[in-house]
Amino acid sequence: MKQKRDLPTAAVSPRAERTLRAGHPWVYDTEVRALTGECENGGLVDILSEKGAYLGTGFLSKNSKIRLRMLSQNANESFDEAFWQRRVRYALDYRRTVMKEDCACCRLIFGEADGLPGLTVDRYGDLLVSEVLSVGTERVKETIYRALRQQLAEDGVALRGLYERNEAPIRRLEGLEQTKGWYRGFGPVPQSAVTEITENGIVYAVDVENGQKTGFFLDQKYNRRAVARLAAGRRVLDCFTHTGSFALNAARGGAAHVTAVDVSQSAGDMARANACRNGLEDCMDFLCADVFDLLPALCEKKADYDFVILDPPAFTKSRKTVTGAQRGYKEINYRAMKLLPRGGYLATCSCSHFMENDLFRKMLLSAAGDAGVSLKLVEERRQAPDHPVLLNVPETDYLKFYLFQVV
Repeated sequence: MKQKRDLPTAAVSPRAERTLRAGHPWVYDTEVRALTGECENGGLVDILSEKGAYLGTGFLSKNSKIRLRMLSQNANESFDEAFWQRRVRYALDYRRTVMKEDCACCRLIFGEADGLPGLTVDRYGDLLVSEVLSVGTERVKETIYRALRQQLAEDGVALRGLYERNEAPIRRLEGLEQTKGWYRGFGPVPQSAVTEITENGIVYAVDVENGQKTGFFLDQKYNRRAVARLAAGRRVLDCFTHTGSFALNAARGGAAHVTAVDVSQSAGDMARANACRNGLEDCMDFLCADVFDLLPALCEKKADYDFVILDPPAFTKSRKTVTGAQRGYKEINYRAMKLLPRGGYLATCSCSHFMENDLFRKMLLSAAGDAGVSLKLVEERRQAPDHPVLLNVPETDYLKFYLFQVV
């Protein structure tokens, strides 16, 4: 089909052509055969096969290994303000459908899964938090933000502000600065970057300026609810507690006692404050400790826990370090299985895309074999649906979450 736009073009390899036709939106630097026309960093280019067939249109990043990010395969698309408004509307309509009453605290935009490359936007009540990792999206973010504000206003949501968390080192690979701060296009700067949210009936204070990532880990929302359903009457050990979300869900679910552990004292302090905020402090205690040191010590003294939760940070952020990550995951899971009595419960997860599900399951089987136990699967889960998975984009499928009974 003949393109109506006068855009620069990028000819790509047969391998990239197959990838794009299969629905994956990325083309790597080594797969671009030629650039023709006045190509700007972050600008639009029409993507062509080596034989000149139109494959789609996307953003060009001259500095990144991800050289092209596909936006549309429609040769007649105009990429005007109406285009970005439609993309935002599709994203919001999806959340209204799958999240229902949880829309007030959820991920509104999840990058490529929503056709908005390299963009994350989380909503915490009347505050939005964004992260932009694509130079092309950086150039159109004002239009996207405007669409978000307008469409949320139609739902009766009066936003107090939008905070940008553009601190990731990957921005340098896109030729972008690492910055953070209030987006001025939303009017007066809010006096506070702290807001209050309610998730699963639990109230949290969220600091969108200083908290990890965008301030809170929204992707485990329904996994925390699954933990709460099993916690009644149990003695729970929540490892890598961060601000205490799994621990608090277990306590609210009726746990006899919950010990929340994190290597960061400030994280533990926030978890304790959240416990007090919800009136749950009487059945909880908080430890500042390295989980890799603590679990062997608890096994040695035969500590009395019958539910262990393992929610570690990503142990690998590249394929090169997967083997080392497997060892780390196996160590903590092996120790947890040794600590638990027969009939106890284990919640375990990985938030690294590179620790693929098959590898994670093999690691769990190996840990169980070394611990001399079997694992009865209660549930296998993923990230909440506001972090949608595109089956033809494996990078969107990153969170593995398992609930087991140890038998």
